[in-house]
Amino acid sequence: MFPIQDSVPSRSVPVVTRALIFINVIVFFFELMLSQQSIDQVFYLFGIVPARFTHPQWAAYVGFPADSYWALLTYQFLHGGWLHIIFNMWTLWIFGDNVEDRMGPVRFAIFYLLCGVLAGLTQLLINPDSTVPSVGASGAIAGVLGAYLLLFPTARLVVMFPIFFFPFFFELPAVLYLGFWFFSQLFSGTLALAGPQQVGGIAWWAHVGGFLSGMLLCWLFVRRRRHLQPDEYGLEWAWEPRFR
Repeated sequence: MFPIQDSVPSRSVPVVTRALIFINVIVFFFELMLSQQSIDQVFYLFGIVPARFTHPQWAAYVGFPADSYWALLTYQFLHGGWLHIIFNMWTLWIFGDNVEDRMGPVRFAIFYLLCGVLAGLTQLLINPDSTVPSVGASGAIAGVLGAYLLLFPTARLVVMFPIFFFPFFFELPAVLYLGFWFFSQLFSGTLALAGPQQVGGIAWWAHVGGFLSGMLLCWLFVRRRRHLQPDEYGLEWAWEPRFR
């Protein structure tokens, strides 16, 4: 299922959400200008290679910088192809603005990057011997989804589901869509543990770790609303989303 739009309007301009999308797109177009060999080098240097952290002797032998943990941040801005970045950025566009509304730009930026770091650490701990780099913003975006689930569980989502190449559109509650998404990642990650650990693919456990991190950290970053005076409630309620 592919999300098309949600029912929660933005109250303010999502500055950080747009900035994150812009940065990711700029980095991706930079990747397109590189040769395949250079891209591989970038992914290994700036992506998360679990064995780089768990096997320091191997890491030193192949030439990884010693005691460098910047990859836990930089991997979040690299993508492996058009579908990878389009799906990630579209998902961030759908869900990021509302979470940023509730947190504010600075808190949301910190929350996003922290969820990405924790997502990468989850993938590292679950698959510590892998020498395959993990890249992409999906772990951080999974944290945004986890926060959205807690903040807007009654929101309505229009999703697209292709059947025999024909797109079908229907509406779902956010709690149902996000719950299904999370358990599909958990199920796929569990199945992946039984398979080969050195092949590439989707970092399911980064998604799981990011989602749970978003749920756990959400209330630490949400702005507390001030108590309104009696004559202010009409204006405040005018901004509240209405669900049908």
